[in-house]
Amino acid sequence: MAFEKVKEIIKEAPAFAQLTDLAAERLGGKVLFATDDFFAEKENLIKPTRGIFITDKYTDRGKWMDGWESRRKRIAGHDWAVIQLATPGKITGFDIDTNFFLGNHPPHASVEAVYLNDADHVKDWEDIEWKEVLPKSHLDAGSQNFYESNSNEVYTHIRLHIYPDGGVARLRVYGEVFKNWDAVPADEEVDLAAAINGGKAIACNDMFFSAMGNLIMPGRGVNMGDGWETKRNRTPDNRDWVILKLATPGKIEKVLVDTCHFKGNYPDRCSIETCFANNDEDVLNNTIEWETLLSQQRLSADNEHLFIKEINEVAVATHVRLNIFPDGGISRLRLFGKKKNY
Repeated sequence: MAFEKVKEIIKEAPAFAQLTDLAAERLGGKVLFATDDFFAEKENLIKPTRGIFITDKYTDRGKWMDGWESRRKRIAGHDWAVIQLATPGKITGFDIDTNFFLGNHPPHASVEAVYLNDADHVKDWEDIEWKEVLPKSHLDAGSQNFYESNSNEVYTHIRLHIYPDGGVARLRVYGEVFKNWDAVPADEEVDLAAAINGGKAIACNDMFFSAMGNLIMPGRGVNMGDGWETKRNRTPDNRDWVILKLATPGKIEKVLVDTCHFKGNYPDRCSIETCFANNDEDVLNNTIEWETLLSQQRLSADNEHLFIKEINEVAVATHVRLNIFPDGGISRLRLFGKKKNY
């Protein structure tokens, strides 16, 4: 297949694509069922990146494809798959990405959603009272297909329908994490920055090598690309920074800075500031006052750095700013503390 036929088609992403991908495998999403995944496994739908194409790679069932692909349907009906979101959330939009599926993409798709307290005992997914959140919509081949959700309710599972069959490389379900903070005891220690709890990376000055959102993903980084890394900066006394919105206002009592996999490119030092703001705009416009939670601390290569005694007493925070000096990469940032009502 000629390169011109398999090259990626990248569309300008809408604003909702900056929200959390509630279905992401790395966050804890799972593909529970598919009517057919003969050519390519259903689990590929929620993997990171847009997917790849390897020209000469085949399996005993046909061409290897990095996505979910059903066989050619010779009977009535269509194919569908069920995805369990990593966390309950309000869905804002979708990216149904047919990357590299050109002569074999489905021409249309739709999405349904449901909130289930316990899905372990579901025996037939067609018996569920699904609600349509995206009507049957056109899909372009080899392309990201962005659509808004028509519901702002909280859901735990979605069902992706493809008409009638074919391949989808990735499915992104963008939205806001919903966590019932009223059910969290006041004395329970939680990671206030974790994406799974509703934390978000909202701004940084540089993410040349890898994205800021990786900082608050679950687990330790799987490689150097699974972190936040800035380019080499030649400016004397440079400072790179990233701003995180906490999942809920809280008091931070313990900080973990992990430079896992960053060996020749970890920052020399880091510091952390906090603020309290009623909205993100005030923080992004820097019209708030920052307080120093953690003064500059030395970092080392490929290591977890735990700071407790070094933390300063500060007010309840809604946002934090991580500063690194002069540049480099950090795999994860954990901000442990307790929720605080305001």
